[in-house]
Amino acid sequence: MKKILSLLLAVVMLFGCVAMFASCGGDDNTDLIALTPVAKEDIKFGLICLHDENSTYDKNFLDAANRMVTALGLDKSQLIIKKNIPEGDECYDAAIELVEEGCQIVFANSFGHEDYMMKAAAEHPEVQFCHATGTKAHTSGLGNYHNAFASIYEGRFAAGVVGGMKLAEMYNTGALANKLVDGKIVVGYVGAFPYAEVISGYTSWFLGVRMAFEMMTEDAPELQMNVEYTNSWYDEAKENEKALALINGGAVLLSQHADSMGAPRACEEKGVPNVSYNGSTQADCPNTFLVSSYIDWDPYYQLVVNSVINGVRIPEEYCGGFAEGSVKLTAMNDDVIALGTEEMVEMVIEALKADMGQVFDIETFTVDGKKITTYLANVNDDAAFKADTEAIVITDAEAGEGYFAESEHRAAPYFDIIIDGIKVPKN
Repeated sequence: MKKILSLLLAVVMLFGCVAMFASCGGDDNTDLIALTPVAKEDIKFGLICLHDENSTYDKNFLDAANRMVTALGLDKSQLIIKKNIPEGDECYDAAIELVEEGCQIVFANSFGHEDYMMKAAAEHPEVQFCHATGTKAHTSGLGNYHNAFASIYEGRFAAGVVGGMKLAEMYNTGALANKLVDGKIVVGYVGAFPYAEVISGYTSWFLGVRMAFEMMTEDAPELQMNVEYTNSWYDEAKENEKALALINGGAVLLSQHADSMGAPRACEEKGVPNVSYNGSTQADCPNTFLVSSYIDWDPYYQLVVNSVINGVRIPEEYCGGFAEGSVKLTAMNDDVIALGTEEMVEMVIEALKADMGQVFDIETFTVDGKKITTYLANVNDDAAFKADTEAIVITDAEAGEGYFAESEHRAAPYFDIIIDGIKVPKN
């Protein structure tokens, strides 16, 4: 118990050292431009999904939309859903169909939907078009086109703490004695694409794992995280294959940014603890599931619908965190997590809610052995992917303190740095 109490105190000290700025970018003033109000009973909300309920990613959007309908007292007929819509002209066609069906709000959930949503938005200025994970709202010049995301890196970090506590328990009990690779403890991550969104996610997860592990162990070996990309958002066979490759390469803890059950099932098969994404996999993986972080889209859906009802402006960019209820963790698997995990994670989440620290504090990572004090990120996302915005905020120049300002200049992630301790494929 003494060790747990000292650990929680250390977390408070860690997250108390830097004042957190606003977590996400964009204009969140919703009353600047008056719109024509729409009666609540006349609202129609259109949702375009890349896949269907079989994808954990899409299921998360679908579940949140149904919660929104219930929370706002809408009729089910006021939610119109288009599933399995590819990232092509099909998205534009689906958006136009939703407009023709009377939707005042059209929402699409996949990165590749963006250009087709913008095309529809330009043709229908009377309709509000909202797009998850997109990057172009702040440069589009379209007053009815909006991007939304969440500071899911907060959730990844907290979920990483759960993994790090489990890893420390395994190390302290001797379970990892014969599982070192070149003298290091290896964890693994199945990622979809080498995009900033994925890099931001696995880096924050690794930072959470490493913080908890180092705080709960003494004289432990160095941690290394190996990453494998599937080059697909949803490919169960490939995700399973990549997870097994990581495990066979020595990984003793896994997480993922991919949308199927492929990786969790590989972990269950091999008895490797797993931090999943977008929802609990405990029912299918009772012996290895630890926790999952996920974005709850319900708060944003409600914001958008209420804005249209009240005739006020929808934020050009939206990015909520734990404090806004947009980032959450599932219930933990009490049969698998390490002792003291719930208390530790509660302290971390409360610190993040209270703006008491930064996940990407520049004191917590290096690149080629050096601390980063300046970094140009590709925020405006032009065709040439030119780095255009200083992303490091120095909070104390004399002390050399600062942080990477993820999602402060736009909602979607732009952290694309490969930090020391993370090994990615060469090609």
